[in-house]
Amino acid sequence: MRQSYRIIPIYTADVSGVCSALYELGGMTVMHDPSGCNSTYNTHDEIRWYDQDSLIYISGLNEIDAIMGNDEKFIRDIEDAARALKPKFIALAGSPIPFMNGTDFPALAEMLEEDMNIPAFSVPTNGMHDYVYGAGIALAEIAERFTNPESRCTNPRSLNLLGVTPLDFGPLSHVQAMKRSLEQAGWEVLSTWAMGDDLDALARAGEAAVNLVVSSVGLRSAEVLKRKFGTPYVVGTPVGKFTERLVNILEQTVESREDTIAYLSNRLAGEAEITVIGEPVTMGSLAAAIEMQTKRPVQVLCPLRETEGLLSFNDAAVRGEEELEMRLKGAKNIVADPLYRPICPPESRFYELPHIAFSGRIYLKKLPVFAELCR
Repeated sequence: MRQSYRIIPIYTADVSGVCSALYELGGMTVMHDPSGCNSTYNTHDEIRWYDQDSLIYISGLNEIDAIMGNDEKFIRDIEDAARALKPKFIALAGSPIPFMNGTDFPALAEMLEEDMNIPAFSVPTNGMHDYVYGAGIALAEIAERFTNPESRCTNPRSLNLLGVTPLDFGPLSHVQAMKRSLEQAGWEVLSTWAMGDDLDALARAGEAAVNLVVSSVGLRSAEVLKRKFGTPYVVGTPVGKFTERLVNILEQTVESREDTIAYLSNRLAGEAEITVIGEPVTMGSLAAAIEMQTKRPVQVLCPLRETEGLLSFNDAAVRGEEELEMRLKGAKNIVADPLYRPICPPESRFYELPHIAFSGRIYLKKLPVFAELCR
């Protein structure tokens, strides 16, 4: 029971990550699952649902179809919808039931592409991973399939922002603030993966001199773009005073062509006086900004799965509520989503930092603008 949750919620699942990553790109995303699961996605995880249209559907898988493996109905329904809606691509996302049944999603995607002459791909989700996994693979598929292979860098101070979804950054206005902070430093933002830009803008990604991975969601697409175009990448989020250091590292990376995790450099050693909880790249960048401002060591605790190479010597990956609660014993100052408060020591000082991927839209009006923190 060490990885069970009895007090705090779990993070947004991989299927919602797929839907969030592809929301604005003009494709049709189909979740293969029983009816009702789409409401969880659009009610709790997607803040754009009531203001911006997107072609997101659920297959309405029933018991008989699941037992008998009736893929023909699944394909027919998708093709009927695609003929009417004419999406730019079709993305298939799995769930626990077709995962247990061994549904061959890559084969189904291939059949759809042949029948409809529309690009189609699948993302190997099963509802058992967090959003970083699903969104990351979805954006990597976009990078693999839709970026122009003839693109060449035309501006040595140009970049793409990779890994931008509302699950980490909130509404578009927050993303625009992040872009402004980079533009004020003299950088041209060619595309934002994937908020505020369409598929045509993302297709130009190969023209950038460097890619900036602002959350772990963008790591897979950064690797694809490096393989296709040789574009180096920097991992880090523009956060307050840390932005200046990040800009300097971007400039160095354009020259050296070596990938860099920006927020891991110059971290402070010693017993942590401040603990932050959440996604490794955004929280790692916040930790660097706090250390620059306060000169006090900061620890990052990351409950998400994909942390390899993203954590500093003071930081830790945690698995489950029980381990997290143990790690928090003795913590003096904690920065985290408000729903973490019940498992924090009562004597600690708690600073609220809402995270949509953890608490949904409950604290939407309190969401931070990362670029404006720690100024």
